[in-house]
Amino acid sequence: MIAPERIRPGRYWPRTLRSRIFIILLVGLAIAYGLSFSVLYAERYMSAKAVMLGTLESDVATSIALLDRLPADQRTDLTEPLSRGNYRFVLGPGTPGVPDGSRRGAEIASTIGDAIGHRFPIRMESIPGDTSRIQAHLILSDGTPLTIDITPRGIMPLATWLPYVFVVQMLLIVLLTWFAVHQATRPLADLAAAADALDPYEKGSALVDSGPSEVAHAARAFNAMRERIAHYLEERVQILAAISHDLQTPITRMRLRADMADDTPERTKLLKDLGEIERLVQDGIAYARSSHGNSEKFTRIDLASFVESLCYDYQDTGKPVSIVSLVTGTVATKPHALRRILSNFIDNALKFGGAAEVVVERKDGGAIAITVMDRGPGIPKDQIEAAMQPFFRLEQSRNRETGGSGLGLAIAQQLTSAIDGSIRLYNREGGGLAAEVTIH
Repeated sequence: MIAPERIRPGRYWPRTLRSRIFIILLVGLAIAYGLSFSVLYAERYMSAKAVMLGTLESDVATSIALLDRLPADQRTDLTEPLSRGNYRFVLGPGTPGVPDGSRRGAEIASTIGDAIGHRFPIRMESIPGDTSRIQAHLILSDGTPLTIDITPRGIMPLATWLPYVFVVQMLLIVLLTWFAVHQATRPLADLAAAADALDPYEKGSALVDSGPSEVAHAARAFNAMRERIAHYLEERVQILAAISHDLQTPITRMRLRADMADDTPERTKLLKDLGEIERLVQDGIAYARSSHGNSEKFTRIDLASFVESLCYDYQDTGKPVSIVSLVTGTVATKPHALRRILSNFIDNALKFGGAAEVVVERKDGGAIAITVMDRGPGIPKDQIEAAMQPFFRLEQSRNRETGGSGLGLAIAQQLTSAIDGSIRLYNREGGGLAAEVTIH
């Protein structure tokens, strides 16, 4: 036997917390208010019905008793004065009708019977026609037939304007519920937005710690958490910079001693190892400095001249770097940071693809995208995000000539944040990698 599929609330509920709370409160208040209105209506209906039947009971009892005691020749003159708006007395059998078995007819017959003490048998008939009419037939003491022609009126226990008040009140409940939910969930939305925009390397505005105590406490906790994260990252970068800087002194001494040693194969290998260590230390210092790239001020530069100058510097040294397309105009950025980003992209393209192509284009909204492309092996799709992390190397041989230090893209990402831009890596169709930096 196949078990029925379990119904998950999330499949039918709105996705946002604000919508869910709004629906719960609105439905609950609407049901509670509707029940109160229904109870009021039922109570007023029963009261109005009791008043109507009570009036009918007292008036009809008095009228029948009076007609029964009067001589037959004097009854005709009183039938009209004794009649009321919803019933009238008729001496005689009345209009032919059909037996009435309705609940309302039974209630009227019981009311009249109780009023006259059940002295006269009552027979109820319904008169066909457009208007609802009921006739109660009875025989007076002298054998004279008496008909009570009743036209039941609808009982309206509530005023005609009350439903409009009910609609207005429901609209007011909707507005107040929405306002209450908005006030309750807005701090959550602000907290989520602040968490999405959290950047420990930039000093953003702190969350406002006002409002209810729980909201203020959450805002203060978030602000403290952001400060702690920034402090930990700052401490980590400072340790990396200090270690990298302090290593330069012993490396320099070791190089001097190696230079003074005899020219042997071991000396050559030692100098090569010292060169690799020195480059690794320089990359560490560059990464530490990139974490503090905000010190450079924004400057407006001519973009075409800037890109051409960078590419011509590579071409002058014999590197195959070409410009595919350019756009004219100026852009506000940090020139040294942007040059370092593009240099890292071009160096990677030359190392893994043998050549680099630079494309500059303007995107929708006025943003500028600078893309460095190559025809190398590219990056596996599941490792593109990891490639932006510090010390991550796609080539695991630990050989710096093929794997590098794993800091180039991390430095580029840090500097991209410093210029308020964004970075994207993607594989090209036909093979190769494209590294794109967008200046907003």
